[in-house]
Amino acid sequence: MGHRLSKIYTRTGDDGSTGLGDGARVSKDSLRVEAFGTVDETNSAVGVVLAVAALPAPVRRCLTDVQHDLFDLGGELCIPGHRMITPGHVQRLEVELDGFNEALPPLKEFILPGGGPAAAACHIARAVCRRAERRCWSLARVEEVAPDALKYLNRLSDLLFVVARVLARHEQGSEVTWRRTKD
Repeated sequence: MGHRLSKIYTRTGDDGSTGLGDGARVSKDSLRVEAFGTVDETNSAVGVVLAVAALPAPVRRCLTDVQHDLFDLGGELCIPGHRMITPGHVQRLEVELDGFNEALPPLKEFILPGGGPAAAACHIARAVCRRAERRCWSLARVEEVAPDALKYLNRLSDLLFVVARVLARHEQGSEVTWRRTKD
């Protein structure tokens, strides 16, 4: 493995720039930094789900795998032209999603985020993931972003929605359906 950080602060970012994985320096508010920064936020939000409560083993395993993938995705976005997320990553999410969704009742109404602490945390992770996807699409409009990275985030937000539903049941929570406010 390459260089490890032994000193956390470098002072090189005091001018509003940061280093990419290829050594280039860019503005801290560049689209690329926004993209991989929001992927990092997603990973942190998934970490909160994992820390909230005792989760079913399949959910814990799945979300831990997702955290590793998100770290890889952040690395991919941090090094222009580098690829780490493959069609196999997307396919794995689809298999997980189908497996978790199979036991759930069909949705007939929109549901409000909640259902218990872990389920609510998972809904937050889903919303942050959607933001990461939007930031990556913003970047993709001006620089190359691998299609599999974009697909991965799209599937992940769907997976996190389904996992939130699974966790609501695991926590004996209930899903509150949205009701339209009458005028």
